Amino acid sequence: MATYISSWPGLTLGHFFRSRSDQDLPYPLNVPSRFAFHVARSGIYHLFRALRFQEGETVLVPDYHSGNEVSAIRAAGASIEYYPIRRNLEPDLDALRRLAAKSPRVIYVIHYLGWPQPLDEIQALCRERGSMLIEDCALSFLSEAGSRPLGSLGDHSIFCLYKTLPVPNGGLLVENRQVLPELDRLQLAPPPRAAIAGRSAELMLEAFQSRWNGAGRALFGMKRAFGRALRGAGVPPVPVGDIGWNPTHINIGMASLSNTVMNGLDYRQIREKRRKNFLLLKEKLAGRVTMLREDLPEGVCPLFFPILAPDKTWAAAALRERGIGAVEFWNYGDPRANGHGASDAQYLRQHVLELPIHQNVTPSQVEYIAEQVLRLKLQ
Repeated sequence: MATYISSWPGLTLGHFFRSRSDQDLPYPLNVPSRFAFHVARSGIYHLFRALRFQEGETVLVPDYHSGNEVSAIRAAGASIEYYPIRRNLEPDLDALRRLAAKSPRVIYVIHYLGWPQPLDEIQALCRERGSMLIEDCALSFLSEAGSRPLGSLGDHSIFCLYKTLPVPNGGLLVENRQVLPELDRLQLAPPPRAAIAGRSAELMLEAFQSRWNGAGRALFGMKRAFGRALRGAGVPPVPVGDIGWNPTHINIGMASLSNTVMNGLDYRQIREKRRKNFLLLKEKLAGRVTMLREDLPEGVCPLFFPILAPDKTWAAAALRERGIGAVEFWNYGDPRANGHGASDAQYLRQHVLELPIHQNVTPSQVEYIAEQVLRLKLQ
């Protein structure tokens, strides 16, 4: 296997020695009222805990979700009702209006893969019903709706930084309007050094293997052996990028190393590179593969390139065998969301396949991805 394309943007030594002015940082890295956690789900938990839900107060949540956010909201004591997401990744607004007639305490919005939800309509609905708007931007860091950064319009917003950036951890909770004193009293522990060192090493190896595949695979083998030794010695893992709820991790903060790396990144270049890779892959696959979203509005920073595969488990495995970090996106969610009206969400869970187009992917690698996808004959 001569080619390797990671699903994650890799980390290099150069990332540790750059610095930029705070004025160059994008929203929400440039706002004062933010709280930095190990992972975004911890911020969701603490936000809903601080909101102190009373009996009968509900949150409207999309039926298409990862499961982590639902676990965090429920663990904080809030009751959840689901509203349907259609196959174009936008809500059924008529259904949302009917559910909002009960005046939910919160309408929770997920901006999928960088594409904004219809915020004007949802904001109007929140004003009409007296509901708070919370924006989940875990998949949409650096995206805008018009000239407005996603996450800046809700009462609160959530970001997952390591999905877009080459950092070992990092989730942000942002207060745009309401200040919650309970959040100011939070005391977060630093993440375990071994966990941050291990994840940073993985990201550096991802970058190395993307350039020198053979040597990178050998180094990854050594890294896995070292990880097994740490677990054998009783060093507990503190993962990122996983699906699950672990209450022992909710009071862990973001690593200082993540801040160091973020302070030196060129965010304009990251957005432009992802957009160029998206458009190039779209050009190569047009008419031959079913795409989930073909449009790329100005301001959208795509997290990945989403296609629909008849058998995405088989397709993902076939592409990984060819060195492409394809990911089966959100196979499962809360089983309680799979009731009446959830057929579109179930369809998305069965078919959405993630192709990497992050800032480390080169044009030649995009062409390789297209070539291998077309060989699978997914239509």
